[in-house]
Amino acid sequence: MDITSANELVIEAQIIEALRTVFDPEIPVNIYELGLIYEIKVDPSNVVEIKMTLTSPNCPAAGTLPGEVQEKAKEVPGVTDAKVEVVFDPPWDPSRMSEAAKLELGLF
Repeated sequence: MDITSANELVIEAQIIEALRTVFDPEIPVNIYELGLIYEIKVDPSNVVEIKMTLTSPNCPAAGTLPGEVQEKAKEVPGVTDAKVEVVFDPPWDPSRMSEAAKLELGLF
């Protein structure tokens, strides 16, 4: 692994930690554990691209969550820019949640 890719992995891990502080307003679990983050890419110039979804296309947080995700990513040291794309393919379903999220919501 070269230094560039190691740096990108460090930034990705820091972004994941930052996204664990973002919560869906209707569900008391962070969006990362909910499985709403589909992809995080960090390029060599530390521009971050995040693909995320919402629990439904009509989610009341659709207007605020992507902007909050972008701001959290931009706050990570070393990130030069962050772009967030909201996608609905594949559609989100509860199977995307982490074990911790399922436990928190009593889905076991």
